[in-house]
Amino acid sequence: MNAATLGPAGTYSHRATTAIADDDEIDFRQSVTAIVDAVAGGDYDRGVVPIENSIEGSVTESLDALAEYDIAVVREIVTPIRHALLAQGPEFDTIASHSQALAQCRSHLEREHPDATLEAVASTAQGVEFARDDPSMAGIGHPANASNGTDLEVLAEDIQDQDSNATRFFAVAPADERSKGGGKTSLVVYPNANYPGLLLELLEPFAGRSINLTRVESRPSGQRLGDYVFHVDIEAGLYEARTTEALEAVENLAENGWVRRLGSYDTEHVVE
Repeated sequence: MNAATLGPAGTYSHRATTAIADDDEIDFRQSVTAIVDAVAGGDYDRGVVPIENSIEGSVTESLDALAEYDIAVVREIVTPIRHALLAQGPEFDTIASHSQALAQCRSHLEREHPDATLEAVASTAQGVEFARDDPSMAGIGHPANASNGTDLEVLAEDIQDQDSNATRFFAVAPADERSKGGGKTSLVVYPNANYPGLLLELLEPFAGRSINLTRVESRPSGQRLGDYVFHVDIEAGLYEARTTEALEAVENLAENGWVRRLGSYDTEHVVE
């Protein structure tokens, strides 16, 4: 099974992708949108994209891509995030990493390296590569990244602000692989309407059937100011009668828009 994820090698996305594909089956792309586009177009069997971090919240590019492309979500992968500060030595003036990683380590960086320049780059692994090439730079990434060569030191481990730091990833597949079986389901709802009580009306069909909502988030539709798409995760499978009934009610409310059933899936925890 070939898969695409955020590169280069060594990113947390790469580590999550090893749960579904061997290393020699994994290719790298530089953006979530490029990954989802490639899977939707049939170039890859799977794509793995970050959805939500326990400290910094949702990854908006991923949410927008799921709303834009006709795609299936077939698995949720949860992996702990263990950030380390990696450099050629203790003398550096710039720390490079993904913007989310920099934010997740904000307290440590402000306390231990208040004068360092923080540089946001495409991925944690790219920041580590910059540190490998330039002694004036440090990177933030998984401590195992230091072992991909002999020129980096692990200056500090577990520098994330919260020990419970973890990221959810979605494994996405072509739309025809959507499943009704699984303990969770992801939906994208575009009501194409705006009136008092709209969100309440959209959520009541789930509450009335004892379906737990684990995430509800709005994103601009891009159509006009104040117009939103809603991303909803529920703890129920599409195979369940209560889910079918709830979605029929939601589709009636969104008759001027649309409801996309991304699919049902189970969760896998990757512990490293």
